[in-house]
Amino acid sequence: SMARLSPFLPLIGGGATRFQPIFVADVAAVVQRAVEGQAKSGTVYELGGPEIRTFRELMELMLREIGAKRLLVDLPFGIADLQARILEKLPKALLTRDQVAMLKIDNVVSEQAITEGRTLQGLGIAPAAMASVLPSYLWRFRKAGQFTRVET
Repeated sequence: SMARLSPFLPLIGGGATRFQPIFVADVAAVVQRAVEGQAKSGTVYELGGPEIRTFRELMELMLREIGAKRLLVDLPFGIADLQARILEKLPKALLTRDQVAMLKIDNVVSEQAITEGRTLQGLGIAPAAMASVLPSYLWRFRKAGQFTRVET
C-alpha cells in the first residue's frame, strides 16, 4: 500500500540486503513431500527460489511490474530503527525494530544447506522463477489491473 500512496519508498540499509524469494506453491510441494515421508525427519530445510536479489532490486522489479514510478530513498539502519521505535506503537505498526533487525541479515539459502541437499532441489523440486510468477500475482496492483500494459 505504501507503493500506491507515497511518492517515495525507503530502502532500509540502502537496499543491500539479499533475498531469495520463493513461490508459495514450491513451499507447498515441500510440505507435501514431508507429509509423504520424502523429507528427512528432524532436518531443517532451507527454502529459496532460483534467484538471489537485493532489496533494492526487488523494489525496482515490483515497481516496474505494477507500472509505478517512485523515488527509492536510502534509509540508514540507525534512522530506520528510530522510526520503528515510534511506528511500532501504532495500532497497525508500519515498521518494527524486529523488521529493521531482520533487514541487517541476508535471507538466502546457505552453502551448507546446498551441499547437504537440504533445499528444494535436494527434494527434487525445481523452483519457479520470479518472472513466471510476478505478473500473475502483481497485476492487481496496477492502475488498471490486468489491462495495464507493462513497460519492459
